[in-house]
Amino acid sequence: MSDFAQLPDLAARPLGGSVVAASDEFFAEKENLIKPEPPVFSPQTFNHRGQVYDGWETRRRRVDGEAAGGSDWAVVRLGVPGVIHGVAVDTAFFKGNYPPECSVEGLAVEGYPSADELAAADWVPVLPRSPLRGDAVASFPVEASRRFTHVRLSIYPDGGVARLRVHGEPVPDPRDLAGVPCDLAALENGGAVAGCSNAFFASAYHLLYPGLAATAGEGWESARRRDGGHDWVTVRLAGAGVLRAVEVDTRHFRGNAPDQVSLWGAFSPGSDLSGGPGAGGPGAGGPG
Repeated sequence: MSDFAQLPDLAARPLGGSVVAASDEFFAEKENLIKPEPPVFSPQTFNHRGQVYDGWETRRRRVDGEAAGGSDWAVVRLGVPGVIHGVAVDTAFFKGNYPPECSVEGLAVEGYPSADELAAADWVPVLPRSPLRGDAVASFPVEASRRFTHVRLSIYPDGGVARLRVHGEPVPDPRDLAGVPCDLAALENGGAVAGCSNAFFASAYHLLYPGLAATAGEGWESARRRDGGHDWVTVRLAGAGVLRAVEVDTRHFRGNAPDQVSLWGAFSPGSDLSGGPGAGGPGAGGPG
């Protein structure tokens, strides 16, 4: 697994991501691109447009009966704006109908622009035209140092993509947080996981997602310990602040919830606390 895959998916639907426009979605809907769950497939399952696919699929591009060049595209509004570190394009179950190549562009824009405004905007290259394989995940590290609010996936010339993941570091607009109480750990506010002892079953980043978890898989779950120790996660808050309340939610964990929890705090800008409580040296962390 690529290192950037440990970062949150900024396009994820649970974070508020949405597919706002597409050039075509004749065979399968564009909204499937950002579903959080892995794609599934049921052979010989048909609707009025053919085999049902869990992804986005465009019609064949034709001009006067001949294969045409060009591309199809889909625009995703990121649930949380941020700096992109990697992109994963999953063509699961698309074998004879996957696009041979793709590219990704980014855009930073305020508010909720229309499809026409997005089409006329000056998009920035994030991932150059790159090869894809059928029924496979293609992971691409990217070097994009600027903040984006939207991405545009282009496929050449047409075909189907099951999922698009846009992994990166959230960078919210600080004006949204000025002067109001907020959840300093929330991913949408700029919180991040700095370190974690173990995340065998489910990512610690799930702790920072908005809303209530629908299943245990949407929480943090470590492997069972046999060494007598305990597990921990270090969260870098969106900013320094005074804590007024802390909520620990163990819903859906029955028979495997922790017996006890403790909370440590540190004001240590620039320190590496990824090793857990006290990792920054004396005074770096203590019970909160």
